[in-house]
Amino acid sequence: MKNLNILNLVIILILTFYSCKNDDDISLPEEQEIELTENVEVYNANLIDNGYTLAVENGGITAYLLDKNGNKVKEWNFEDNLGNDLQLLPSGKLLGMFKSDSPDLNFGGFGGLLKIIDTNGEVEWEYLHASPNYIAHHDLELLPNGNVLFISWERINTFVAPFEGVVSNVDIFPETLIEINPNTNEIVWEWKSFDHIIQDQAPTANNFGVVSDHPELIDINYNIADNGDIMHANGIDYDPVNDVIFLSVNYFHEIWVIDHSTTIEEAASHSGGNYNKGGDLLYRFGNPDAYQNPAGTRLFYNNHFPNFLQNDEPGAGNVLVYGNGNNINQSTVYELEMPQNYNLIPNADNEPNIVWSYTNEDLYFGRISGADRLANGNTIIAEGDYGFWEVTTQGEIAWKYNGLGPNFWRCYGFSPDDIEILDLNL
Repeated sequence: MKNLNILNLVIILILTFYSCKNDDDISLPEEQEIELTENVEVYNANLIDNGYTLAVENGGITAYLLDKNGNKVKEWNFEDNLGNDLQLLPSGKLLGMFKSDSPDLNFGGFGGLLKIIDTNGEVEWEYLHASPNYIAHHDLELLPNGNVLFISWERINTFVAPFEGVVSNVDIFPETLIEINPNTNEIVWEWKSFDHIIQDQAPTANNFGVVSDHPELIDINYNIADNGDIMHANGIDYDPVNDVIFLSVNYFHEIWVIDHSTTIEEAASHSGGNYNKGGDLLYRFGNPDAYQNPAGTRLFYNNHFPNFLQNDEPGAGNVLVYGNGNNINQSTVYELEMPQNYNLIPNADNEPNIVWSYTNEDLYFGRISGADRLANGNTIIAEGDYGFWEVTTQGEIAWKYNGLGPNFWRCYGFSPDDIEILDLNL
């Protein structure tokens, strides 16, 4: 009797299956509804790169990893304020520029304190680079050799400056790049912008010459500021294949390309290194006016984050730059093609080709900000006073996140299978 009941049940199930197979009115289970936080203003599931965004608050004491639903899946809190950059390393550790206590120099974006923080939130390495005569600021980069590259302001006082042709009544603070070994805290390489200057204001002083004839040199009097912050570099990135550094110089409205293959002595000279130009500028772009070049079209009116796209990123070899657009109160993200052989020709168009760009009438912030390339080819944009935009190569908006309060220095995009994310054990 028991076996008969089981047989009947099997027959009923078979008949039901074949009956339902041809029933067009069968409704399939609905897809699970996506729950978005109030911060997410645009979410297009067909367009987004469904990864994570590292949100770096400008000068804040926190940073967090967002999913595309707007949830903070990982958050870090710090004892010191950021000043400004913070990077998630392949090890899951953090490398950051932080603000030192009671700094003698406190221009916007000052830092002075470099840290590596382990996955437990403990400070693994700390280095103070701050004094009355210099201070680390804005940005830093972990190089493939394990060293840390960072930007520093360094004082040139009014006793020295006039002899070098500087027209200023105050001390000036041009830019220096420093590479330090975190195992020994030894400075192993440095480049000083003041070693590569030209001027046409003081005929009897050093460095006098025709600015337009020497695009490889820096017109030291291009922007004389009342507080001495004459260049205000705000970002660096590194090309490991060509061993060059990209330096964003905000008050010159340019990106400078510098040879990193030099020795310290060669970096202070005009010869040596892979390009045999020493520490002279290999290339520069964004503002031909900065070296009195009549050719070429000016691209930047303030700029941030020269993001060199690596070999595993869409657009590899190109550079993303956030153009703040303070001349028209509208920002633009540019993807620019770098020349195969870096070269600067006097009185010629040296500007790079624009491969791709994105702007929107609602996209504007005159400070900070940046852009990063995602694995699917989309671009994630940090609009400093708003939050984040993800846009496609066709200019479609895939995702928008409103921070609802804090300003953001930058953002960095990650895929779920990136080693940085896997090492976090989310």
